[in-house]
Amino acid sequence: MEEDRRPWGYYRVLADEPDHKVKRIIVYPGKRLSLQKHRHREEHWYILSGQALVTRNQDLIPLAKGEAVDIPQGAIHRIENTGSENVTFIEVQSGEYFGEDDIERIEDDYGRL
Repeated sequence: MEEDRRPWGYYRVLADEPDHKVKRIIVYPGKRLSLQKHRHREEHWYILSGQALVTRNQDLIPLAKGEAVDIPQGAIHRIENTGSENVTFIEVQSGEYFGEDDIERIEDDYGRL
């Protein structure tokens, strides 16, 4: 499986089906994804390793191995690695469309607005 590299880490698509998409995502220590939302999908994140801080709308949610969070469709969200080891998590997307162009970035550490 091919890795899709990003400034914050990388991901691999594990499944890409008409009704869902599954990714294994790695976030490097001190890095975070863009603050974003999606019009066409919701997401479920399950933490496999590391220490993360999830922003979901106004909520800040600390997560560790074995914990999970749901991101409703349209919710403003991001995940940040707050620890010293990689954060690894599984993202399950469900909805009507899973393309990368369904990312509406609100804030980004890497100038990708």
